Amino acid sequence: MATTSESAAQLVYAPNVLHNQALNSVKFLSSCFAGAAAGILGLENWLGFALLMATVLSTSFVVYAINCKGTPAKYLHGGLNELVNPGQDNIFTFILVWTLFYGIVHVYD
Repeated sequence: MATTSESAAQLVYAPNVLHNQALNSVKFLSSCFAGAAAGILGLENWLGFALLMATVLSTSFVVYAINCKGTPAKYLHGGLNELVNPGQDNIFTFILVWTLFYGIVHVYD
């Protein structure tokens, strides 16, 4: 009979871990593109963060519907909460790209 530590170790399957790294890449790239769009459009204050939340929700919905087939708990340890969580790194990336593109495009406004 397996103990709890052995059963928890069985949940870590290398191909699944690699597949979930691709999910992190998708979240990272979507936050980069959202930041670029917010900067180019000249969004300021809460409108830019509203664009980030819309991007996070739409990306999460696509991953939920296509990749997870409606059951994210089967593929992700945290389930739906892990899927919708943008992550601290992605928020900072969004802000960095947002200010970069805003500065490049709207420098002479």
